[in-house]
Amino acid sequence: MISFINQSSSMNQLRVRLYIPQSYWQEPIISRIISCFQITVNITGAELEKNTNIPGRFDLELRGSMSQIGDCLNYLESLNIKVLGKANADGDSWYC
Repeated sequence: MISFINQSSSMNQLRVRLYIPQSYWQEPIISRIISCFQITVNITGAELEKNTNIPGRFDLELRGSMSQIGDCLNYLESLNIKVLGKANADGDSWYC
């Protein structure tokens, strides 16, 4: 389950880790979630390794309404992109 680390009536923030399969590497996935769902995205980490079958990893902070973020997550799941949400208890960085 993915939980929000900061909630207010209008703006919410969620930290997620996306695992994007190589078949989507030429697709503007992050750009699409920004433009289609009008959310703010901050890329806090990324890892891509060419010539492997290892999915690319992106650590993102998503900011928007709960509805916008929910629609974004549904879109990512419809593409079969693995989405994990896990914020550090201190709220300062990722841990897994």
